[in-house]
Amino acid sequence: MKFTTLEAKTVVVPAENIDTDQIIPARYLKAVTKDGLGEGLFRDWRYNEDGTPKADFPLNKPESKGAEILIAGDNFGCGSSREHAPWALTQYGFRAVVSTSFADIFKGNSLKNGLLPIIVDSDTHKELVANPGMTLKVDLKSATLTLPSGKSVTFPIDPFAQQMLLDGVDELGYMLQQDAAIQAFEAKRVGSVNTLQ
Repeated sequence: MKFTTLEAKTVVVPAENIDTDQIIPARYLKAVTKDGLGEGLFRDWRYNEDGTPKADFPLNKPESKGAEILIAGDNFGCGSSREHAPWALTQYGFRAVVSTSFADIFKGNSLKNGLLPIIVDSDTHKELVANPGMTLKVDLKSATLTLPSGKSVTFPIDPFAQQMLLDGVDELGYMLQQDAAIQAFEAKRVGSVNTLQ
């Protein structure tokens, strides 16, 4: 799915150092498809042992329904490198996660799976954490995040990952887009080899 702009409500889970086992518990790693992983998102935080939702967990509050931007604490996605973590976030409905920093492997996995990790400065982050439910505007092409007040901040993103998100493709999809150029190169290369023989 192409990611160009997003205007969406936030939900705040401000804990720092949220690791991938908290994002999606290890018992969900047996899944071979993404189906149902959204239900497992923050499973041990969202539900009691008897399976009933914890009313005080941010994602379970009625006002959080439909939120597509997660505001998370520092060093989000640390721990193991499980790709199921961004899968669970996207299956739940999140398109972006905002934090002051991300674990490198989680960030890479997110970008490859259509989830935009947005790094902001600590002052902007404090404002977002203090105002859950605000509507933010994300413009991927200009790499900007705009708050309801009109305040706009830019965020870093790898240009190649940015282009893949804008095109709505993964690395394999990107390579397949180059099929005509690859075919032309191969035809030229084979022709050159035959000429030398």
